[in-house]
Amino acid sequence: MSYRLGVDVGGTFTDVLLVEEGSGRTWRAKTASTPADQSVGVLTGIAKACAEAGIDLSEVESVLHGTTVATNAILEGKGATVGLVTTRGFRQVLQIARSFVPGGLAGWIIWPKPEPLAALENTVEVDERIASDGSVVRELDEDDVRAKLGSLAGSGVQALAVSLINSFADPAHERRIAQIAAEVLPGVPVSLSSDVLPEMREYERTLTTVANGYVQPQVKRYVQNLADQLADGGVRGELAILRSDGGLSSAPSAVDAPVTMLLSGPAGGVTGAVWAAEQAGFADVLTFDMGGTSTDVGLVQGLRPRIGRETKVGDLTVRASSVDVRTVGAGGGSIAHVPELTRALRVGPQSAGADPGPAAYGKGGTEPTVTDANVVLGYLPTSLAGGEISLDVEAARAAVGKVAEAMGLESVEAAAAGIVDIVNENMLGGVRLVSVQQGFDPRDFALVAFGGAGPLHANALGVLTGAWPVIVPPAPGILNALGDATTSRRDESARTVLRRFGELSGADLVQVLRELADDAGARLAAQGLDRAQQTVGYQVDVRYHGQGFEIPVEVDPAWLEDPDTALERLGATFDAEHDRLFSFLLTVDHELVNARATVTGPRPDVAAVRLPEGDGDPAAAKVADGRVYVGGAHVPAGVYDRARLRAGDVVPGPAVVTEMDSTTLVLPGHAATVHASGSLLINPVEG
Repeated sequence: MSYRLGVDVGGTFTDVLLVEEGSGRTWRAKTASTPADQSVGVLTGIAKACAEAGIDLSEVESVLHGTTVATNAILEGKGATVGLVTTRGFRQVLQIARSFVPGGLAGWIIWPKPEPLAALENTVEVDERIASDGSVVRELDEDDVRAKLGSLAGSGVQALAVSLINSFADPAHERRIAQIAAEVLPGVPVSLSSDVLPEMREYERTLTTVANGYVQPQVKRYVQNLADQLADGGVRGELAILRSDGGLSSAPSAVDAPVTMLLSGPAGGVTGAVWAAEQAGFADVLTFDMGGTSTDVGLVQGLRPRIGRETKVGDLTVRASSVDVRTVGAGGGSIAHVPELTRALRVGPQSAGADPGPAAYGKGGTEPTVTDANVVLGYLPTSLAGGEISLDVEAARAAVGKVAEAMGLESVEAAAAGIVDIVNENMLGGVRLVSVQQGFDPRDFALVAFGGAGPLHANALGVLTGAWPVIVPPAPGILNALGDATTSRRDESARTVLRRFGELSGADLVQVLRELADDAGARLAAQGLDRAQQTVGYQVDVRYHGQGFEIPVEVDPAWLEDPDTALERLGATFDAEHDRLFSFLLTVDHELVNARATVTGPRPDVAAVRLPEGDGDPAAAKVADGRVYVGGAHVPAGVYDRARLRAGDVVPGPAVVTEMDSTTLVLPGHAATVHASGSLLINPVEG
């Protein structure tokens, strides 16, 4: 038997899922994250999962890892010192940026503009110029390049980014600079914009290239350290890293292009949610991943996550394909507070994190958190993570009591209920960003809830959105790790075209797309994925001629078989999407801006587990009679062990369903039906 390990590192917990290929049997482990060195928590979790399965680490064929190392480097400002090389006249490209200020009309008064990732004093201009059509206007002055790079040698730069004007049309000058940098700055990694983002718009291309260099040294250290420790521990299998778009890349490829893994962690959750939804028979779902620090929401149509062309981390927005997830600062560790000025209860975005964590964890935390509120309301058992964390009910009540006192409430339970209501509303705002704001009605989707805290709030979010059923997958607390273990290899190639349809033939479009597919396919073939196992998908950015923005449009591969009608079909598809988003069309010619080809490998052979049939009565799984605080009063609630439930069993609310890595709350007036795939399907009880 062969085994695959999915590993996901979150802000509070590190999740590990061991999958036996073929049979689909799984073993899971959940351990506290180690922010100082994430590999410590990863190796601890891997050892626990393998020990539970009774296998040696040498039997693990592959380790598939979703990591937040690159994300944290951006958020914490702990990346490398980056030197930037630009064309003469473009030295301040990062300082000029785009004229966008978040917030209201007066946002520019109070918004502290973030410092560029490459400082102006570490930015140099070189004498060269390439036109937008790829012709050379001014040859590269190599003596000038050597002098400018030499000036950076003494400034302590740890990475070099090269972004020349119009290099997307001809990368020759950038490649020559990289060769010279290897001589002048030996050992300094070099990121070329023509490799990282070969598309027009110099600001976005430069920013993305600099971001790649900013996180590259830290990512390289982490990946190399983890690979070495896995090898020392006896793991002979390959280490692969999850990309932001939900695909896998080899560890060396991830180190070369770390900007593609800025949303590696959330992407794994969406991939796992798609897997669970497919097993339960649903194709259109909203994904709801609530962890200890934040909540990630996304939208899936036809079992395909929506892929965006921008990746946003904190104040940084780079041009890199990623699963379109929106993050809300609301998690189990989010801190509730009552500002003296307004006396209105607020929850988050500050978080207690993994250390000290919520007051109920007993690790020194004293601030009231969402987890503490759930403990007070009776929604959580007295221990989490299979007994690894014991909950201190009195500490939770004391913490939430601060909120009750500040608001003049008579009961701690009322304060806890207010905390939960507000955090649910905060998460509803995130769901609306990926649904209503994008032209989708959430009532047309099911809701897949996962993460350590997601199933606790899922039923309430279903009420707020009207998205039914609420699907709680098996092992929801480690679904991100399942996504890591069930995804496939992926690579992407892109190119700026910038031609009106009237100047373009269908054959031209087909040629561009197939060249891009060959390029991405060759890189995957070099990683050991045979061409015969590769599947190609196409996407192009289209706009009306004269517009300043474009819309990504999926290209059906079948269109390439009939080039004469390809442009007509593409235009009609773009018109439909433009009308859906903006409710109007223009009569001017269409313009093709960018083209992309995405090549993926086969999904791994991981069989789904089927539960034995039950008789609909969950009595055998009931372990206790509890009480929960709902609707302003304590009410009786059954407590069930999820491991004992069988297919077809119906758990009526109010109820609490417990398992090793998460807890599910079923509200009054609702019931959870156990699907044969193991998912709980929560629906309102009619009548």
